[in-house]
Amino acid sequence: MSCFNFGAAGASDARLGLTTVVIDAGHGGKDPGAISKDGKTREKDITLEIAESLSARIRESYPDVKVLMTRNSDRFISLNDRAEKANKAGANLFISIHINAAPNVKANGYSIHLMGQSTKKDRDLYEYNMNVCKRENSVILLEDDYTTKYEGFDPNDPESYIFMQLMQNAHLEQSMNFAGIVKKHLKGGPISADRGIWQDPFYVLWKTAMPAILVELGFITNSSDLAQLRSGENRKELARRLYEAFVEYKQSYDKSVAVDTTQVLAPAGKDSVAESSSKAEETPVLYGVQILAGGNLLPAKSREFMGYQPKIIKAGRIYRYIIAVSADESETRADFQAIKIKYPDAFLVKISGESTSRLQ
Repeated sequence: MSCFNFGAAGASDARLGLTTVVIDAGHGGKDPGAISKDGKTREKDITLEIAESLSARIRESYPDVKVLMTRNSDRFISLNDRAEKANKAGANLFISIHINAAPNVKANGYSIHLMGQSTKKDRDLYEYNMNVCKRENSVILLEDDYTTKYEGFDPNDPESYIFMQLMQNAHLEQSMNFAGIVKKHLKGGPISADRGIWQDPFYVLWKTAMPAILVELGFITNSSDLAQLRSGENRKELARRLYEAFVEYKQSYDKSVAVDTTQVLAPAGKDSVAESSSKAEETPVLYGVQILAGGNLLPAKSREFMGYQPKIIKAGRIYRYIIAVSADESETRADFQAIKIKYPDAFLVKISGESTSRLQ
């Protein structure tokens, strides 16, 4: 299977805080998405209506926030183009809206997905929750010459998902935080069953270079969920709940940026400088290459590490896997060139105790 080579994201807005959000209405045009059994309700129509309502609410309340939609009409947009629009805009957040479907008509409820390895212990990524992943990723097959455009990615080939499993997500922690907020705000809404937060290999999330989630707002194949989704008022209510989640996340995001900036810019007295220097001397500084990050703890001998022995650092709910660790920065940088061939999304980090910071 060929390697994947993706361009860099667009430059971020110079202002602090959450300044740009991209709302992605799933499917569209020749790709209707999931369709109800009677053929009267299509996923692409519901997602567009909810996306438009959500976008309008954010624009009205936050005129300084740039709100972009991947589509604002019934037209086909490739998965590549959806992600690239967000990347080129330097977006701070990506929200992809979908409606689920399943052969089992009893399956119901909402779920939130972020890029990563399977949340099911002891099962490979491509073996778990893959029906929905294959369905969403199969949009690729509608495109002309997709094998060239997606550089060998095949939504029906398990090996493609194994490769995706090796790709770290630098924004996983923020994506997980937002997913938790969305989950909280959807509770008690029109779609009652909570199916939880999942880490799954959705192509559109893999390509986005910012915190990103994909939300499935009920099952079009379930009679109860479908009845709720057919109500215009309920679709507005789902959009309102997503908006409330956005508000809470933005407040948290903006506050964290402001705190970080204060810590950097605040003048330090002699005592604080001395204390800081003393701590720096006590904690040796190391350098390494972060290759993966995820919510699950992987054994050191997992195939994902390709024979490398990783240093594992836990930050909140995220495990960061770092290899080529050395006290010599130049030595780590030399190893980095070879590592990038195996892990295209790997990056250099500085390690101080149990904290890491990204290097250029």
